[in-house]
Amino acid sequence: MSETLAHGVDLVDVVRLGQSIDRFGAKFLDRVFTQFEQDYCNSRRKASLVSYAGRFAVKEAVLKVLGTGWRDGIAWTDVEVRNLPSGQPIVKLYNKCDELAREMGIEKILISISHVDSAAIGSAVAVGKAKK
Repeated sequence: MSETLAHGVDLVDVVRLGQSIDRFGAKFLDRVFTQFEQDYCNSRRKASLVSYAGRFAVKEAVLKVLGTGWRDGIAWTDVEVRNLPSGQPIVKLYNKCDELAREMGIEKILISISHVDSAAIGSAVAVGKAKK
């Protein structure tokens, strides 16, 4: 039986994230977001920046779940936010993040994103079987 193993949450200031995107452009976007995420956010027209902010918040929340931060070979793009056809956001882990999750007994990370014009919040809950 699966259990809740960890929870992480993060809040992102949309204006501040927009300033980073304006300042560093494609270099920032490519470092932080996968091409899939960029395509999704850019397709959102009016909601593009808040979509980026929501995904940024989820990435931070997932790293809190894993307890690592952005170190030891972890890249921003090791955490990718996608959407099911229903619109529900899901997370895919790659490389070091995927390895860490498996080592921790994490079977799935449930995520949620919410935003207003000025802020976005991301929540991540890891479920699985704790490794002793």
